[in-house]
Amino acid sequence: MDPETVEFPNLPERLIGLGELADNLWWSWQPSARMLFKMLDRQAWKESGHNPDKMLREMPSEILASAAANDDYLRNYDVVLSQFYRYLSDKSCRFLNSFPCDPNTFAVAYFSAEYGLHRSLPFYAGGLGFLAGDHIKECSDLGVPLVAVGFMYPQGYLHQHIREDGWQENIHESINREAAPISRVLDNEGRQLVVRVPFIDPAIHVGVWKVNVGRISLYLLDTDIENNDPWNRGISARLYIGDIEQRLRQEIVLGIGGAEVLEILGIKHYLMHLNEGHAAFAILERIRDRIQEGMPYPQAIEQVRNTTVFTTHTPVPAGHDVIPFHLMEKHFHSYWPALGLDRDAFLQQGIHPEQPHAGFNVTAFALRMSAYCNGVSKRHGEVSRQMWQSLWPGASESEVPVDHITNGVHVPTWIEPRMKRLFDTYLGPEWLTDHDNPLFWELIDKIPNEALWRTHYWLKIKLIDAVRERSRLRWAGDRVSPSIVIAGGTLLDPSVLTLGFARRFATYKRAELIFYDMERLKKLLNDRWRPIQIIFAGKAHPADDPGKQIIQRVFNAARDPETGGRIAFVEDYGEQLAQYMVHGVDIWLNNPLPPMEASGTSGMKAALNGVPQLSIMDGWWIEGFNGKNGWAFGHKEVDGNRDVADAAELYRILEEELIPMYYNVSDDGVPLNWVNVMKNSIKSNAAKFSARRMVKEYIEKFYAKGLESVLLHQNEG
Repeated sequence: MDPETVEFPNLPERLIGLGELADNLWWSWQPSARMLFKMLDRQAWKESGHNPDKMLREMPSEILASAAANDDYLRNYDVVLSQFYRYLSDKSCRFLNSFPCDPNTFAVAYFSAEYGLHRSLPFYAGGLGFLAGDHIKECSDLGVPLVAVGFMYPQGYLHQHIREDGWQENIHESINREAAPISRVLDNEGRQLVVRVPFIDPAIHVGVWKVNVGRISLYLLDTDIENNDPWNRGISARLYIGDIEQRLRQEIVLGIGGAEVLEILGIKHYLMHLNEGHAAFAILERIRDRIQEGMPYPQAIEQVRNTTVFTTHTPVPAGHDVIPFHLMEKHFHSYWPALGLDRDAFLQQGIHPEQPHAGFNVTAFALRMSAYCNGVSKRHGEVSRQMWQSLWPGASESEVPVDHITNGVHVPTWIEPRMKRLFDTYLGPEWLTDHDNPLFWELIDKIPNEALWRTHYWLKIKLIDAVRERSRLRWAGDRVSPSIVIAGGTLLDPSVLTLGFARRFATYKRAELIFYDMERLKKLLNDRWRPIQIIFAGKAHPADDPGKQIIQRVFNAARDPETGGRIAFVEDYGEQLAQYMVHGVDIWLNNPLPPMEASGTSGMKAALNGVPQLSIMDGWWIEGFNGKNGWAFGHKEVDGNRDVADAAELYRILEEELIPMYYNVSDDGVPLNWVNVMKNSIKSNAAKFSARRMVKEYIEKFYAKGLESVLLHQNEG
């Protein structure tokens, strides 16, 4: 079964490779490949949202014909295409030498409810999705034979508009499948592959789509197909539906349906990696497959357990799905007999000992049924062992089998091209090949202070220009009031110390902490000689009214004349704005309520680009902070509401350390001590918090061991 052939009928024969390149997201982390499309027509590239698939379909034939006759363009084209083909042809299985590598063998099947890959594929919500996207990109770069499974979410992407009163409006975007790097998987008759979810009545079917992510195939499931009853077509419509039964139906389709799709595709022997619990029911389907082959239930459980990795991201009990028993019975009553179980034995697999009557706890089930479990930072591993200790009666907290592998970010995706060129010059052209080697990053000291500062300042101007352009377009397009345009950032000044706060607006993230003493903050904002400014961005969940209220208060502060135009709330936070912000702000502000920050990958992206942290001691920053690479607060335990103590420490650091250092400049306008912090931020964090280090840790701790069980079962079969 193959994906449909993606055709671009207006492409000249000499440029036919552009179509192949557009259909593989490899271009999204290769500046030279992006430039190849940009060189065709810069305005078309911009208007397409940096989506080459859409751009090529809409581009006039005469522009493409002109490029095909341009020797300079063709030289660049030939170089990039040769690099692309060489990358795809490298089938070596690095770091998994014991596993037999051939085009039809996959070592790891990675399941995630969302993937943040590029804005042309809007089926992500936030950090979990971009972590999954970075994971599979890095597996592609390292040659890990991995296949990924997720959901299409045709109506899933949430756009954000801020009303006149500051309230978030939710606008859903339907994905244009015909103008995105995605293709249908075809069956033997040349029609889209449709798979029935096993043992679920009434019947639910999924259409299968494919995204090429370098060497990795990502298969996406879509219930919006004619085979389904009308009430089933919307199961995969949107990400993280609030209705608990519909959410259960999503998890059944992703887990059981996803495992069945791999079976139909001929992918049978693999180590399964579950990125959070949304696909945990895939475990059941793998057990059922083995029982169907004649394996006894206890042996089937053990075999599946020994070939399953489970990564939990949620340190908050309320963030874990607990399904009422009556809904489990309704949807699984025909499934548990296939496992040879009765109702009670089946439901017992998901009982939390401390809350036995609450329902079927999906995370408890996944932890029990996975031999390899981890949190996503050292601190989160500790919190997870505390949270789930009761699943292992008699075990001390240190004996709870939940390890940690701290998250990392895909360096080629998140390094800004101008910063990359600076690294190419002073670290040498091979730095990117060996970027998880900390020794390489010691060469950062070779970069002249002025060169690093001028590069950062250019990126800061780029950010502020982008923010102003967004406000201009909102003003021109929607005829909004001037206060909305002002709140959107039109008065920002690139010469002013700029703090960035960008993340999901949940209450525990404490976006308003810096507003705790508003009069004290106004003095900092409006200081005549050493002012600060703050750029906020982020969305609240559609059902999270408290989060929307925080946005409203931040927005109203942004348009208050007393804040002097020094606060901006930039609406519709997404992948492109995230790139601008982690590259261009001066300081990355992060102050969640500890220990509720599992990791925090946005701060890692900023640190990679020389943006220091001003962060609470939680998540990854506990491991990242060394006293020279940024600022930390919130070290001490506080009884009750800790906002008073944390806000006081935040203001003190700003007033006594951060602001004086930033504005202490040399004769040529370079803040030398600040640049030293920037260099330390890059040196200490770039390798340590890279996705390459992260994936290698998964291989060393889990994948290599789990694949021994895969090979054993494969040989027995």
